[in-house]
Amino acid sequence: MIDLNSDLGEGFGVWRLGDDTALLDVVTSANVACGFHAGDPSTMRRVCREAAERGVAVGAQVSYRDLAGFGRRFIDVDPLELADEVLYQVGALDACARATGTAVTYVKPHGALYNAAVHHEAQARAVVDGVRAFGGLPVLGLPGSRLLAAAEAAGLRAVPEAFADRGYTPEGTLVPRKDPGALLTDTAAVVDRALRLAEAGELVAVDGTVLKTDAASLCLHGDTPGAVEHARAVRDSLTSAGVDLVAFAPPIRP
Repeated sequence: MIDLNSDLGEGFGVWRLGDDTALLDVVTSANVACGFHAGDPSTMRRVCREAAERGVAVGAQVSYRDLAGFGRRFIDVDPLELADEVLYQVGALDACARATGTAVTYVKPHGALYNAAVHHEAQARAVVDGVRAFGGLPVLGLPGSRLLAAAEAAGLRAVPEAFADRGYTPEGTLVPRKDPGALLTDTAAVVDRALRLAEAGELVAVDGTVLKTDAASLCLHGDTPGAVEHARAVRDSLTSAGVDLVAFAPPIRP
């Protein structure tokens, strides 16, 4: 049994990124941009409505305040300010979700904030403080990260995830996007990654190192080349292998 999640709602105004509607037919959880790295109120509400119609769980994908950089630039934010900005983003998305008959059921950082929270103790705690202030939702993050450790220490459910289309270092972190091997673009390779994770609890790093993982959710990025084709192939292969696809934080109707 495993969850499939994807980053959605990452357009802004008239600009669209990825095919939200197609991916919502595939995934079990939607990480919806909350307006800081992408997204706007209309996009947030639309994606929440489409998720609710399909029974897909809605998660808040919180970020640094970095529209110009798509949230992929580290910002040395004061932890108190960062906690408040996380709270703000979760609350904004939850309002949109509730207006469409669903609610936010988990939180996942985006981009540079996600990567910073792997090792940056103060920012990891700040993200958790913001989540806890909202009401104690599960936190989705990289196994072994400071983020998940802080979530557990705060009494929140810490949910480890893996990536179907990102390269891994031998230490179990993500290869930086600027480096070779950062992205898997071949559908067969993405499917092999997903099957090995679901069936054996293993990932293979760029140097061939086999990494053991207890990931409960598999991320399929919506902005990579061939994203929809990758996602459909992964879902078909997993279901054919007898793997149940279930949201780790099921959708609710408030």
